[in-house]
Amino acid sequence: MERHVDQELKGLKDDILKMGALAEEAIYRSVEALKSRDKELAQGVIDDDSNIDKLELAVDEKCIDLIARYQPMAGDLRFITTGMKINGELERIADIAVDIAQRTLELVDKPLLKPLVDIPRLTAVAQSMVKMAIDSFVNGDIELAKKVLMSDPQANQLRDLIHKELVEDYMLKDSSTAPRAVQLILIARFLERICDHTTNIAEDVIYMVQAEVVKHHPEKLK
Repeated sequence: MERHVDQELKGLKDDILKMGALAEEAIYRSVEALKSRDKELAQGVIDDDSNIDKLELAVDEKCIDLIARYQPMAGDLRFITTGMKINGELERIADIAVDIAQRTLELVDKPLLKPLVDIPRLTAVAQSMVKMAIDSFVNGDIELAKKVLMSDPQANQLRDLIHKELVEDYMLKDSSTAPRAVQLILIARFLERICDHTTNIAEDVIYMVQAEVVKHHPEKLK
């Protein structure tokens, strides 16, 4: 027989899914604004962040209320506390999308420094990691969570590649390119930070499902 709390836990899961969808959309729109040099789209990411902040607070309150009313134990408690942590990670991911949008606004009125190739590639990795991380939480899928963790080195490599190219091929050869190059370097770093937050989510999912801490213990992923 289904417990009353199960319906409320399902509601929490749905809220986390909504947070994930909003965070994914913010990432997409912030980089799309950069690619299309669209001020209005970039500003929209910044303006819409308050809605994500409100949802984060509502989800946190729901989690605290569930703990207070049901005093859950074991798996239910891990699910709720993991939901709170993931909620916070997603809000920070959305904040980083705002950072990208702000850097985009600094660039849109200036000539394009170079064709955007690796930043969209890094964006695709970040979006994929966010989606996998949320799906792993919703489905309690440890293997998918591990795929998130295994994807992080690719994000680091792309960030380093972008940094190296902008410094060596542009800034060192022509100092006038530095202001635009620095903004692109920051955007690459922001995208890599998004990937770091998804690895935090994946580690939390693994703990939620099997009560095992894998943070700082990569050998446990084998």
